[in-house]
Amino acid sequence: MSVTIRKAESKDVSSLLILMNSYIVDFYKREKPNQEDLTRLVMNLLDNPSAGIQFVVEEKEEIIGFATLYYTFSTLQVKRAAILNDLFIHERMRGKKIGEKLFEKCVEYIREQNFAYMTWETAHDNLAAQALYDKMGGKRSEWLSYSIS
Repeated sequence: MSVTIRKAESKDVSSLLILMNSYIVDFYKREKPNQEDLTRLVMNLLDNPSAGIQFVVEEKEEIIGFATLYYTFSTLQVKRAAILNDLFIHERMRGKKIGEKLFEKCVEYIREQNFAYMTWETAHDNLAAQALYDKMGGKRSEWLSYSIS
């Protein structure tokens, strides 16, 4: 199977919105987001490349996956760092090592751009993602993750 992984472009917005809705609603079982808000989120990265980047996976001119990196900084390493916020492959395309290729693209990108590191989180019950990240050489953090709403 031949896929292309590339930086998202304006022409991808409608396909990205469909995939992101599937990611949010079907995969994570969350309420469907406001479409204007979701569109603004996608457009923010296209319009403000200093905020982050989205990669898309294309197979036969159809977008079947995406990954989102948001940028932050590492004070300890005095460099930019990346947060892999999303990595999603359409359900019918899973099990074909496409997620591995997309993850590798993100790692390649942060290394080429001389980032300090890439960090990410996954749900405790997302065993498939954990297996992928372990296989790809990811190390479980020594840091505890906190959040507040």
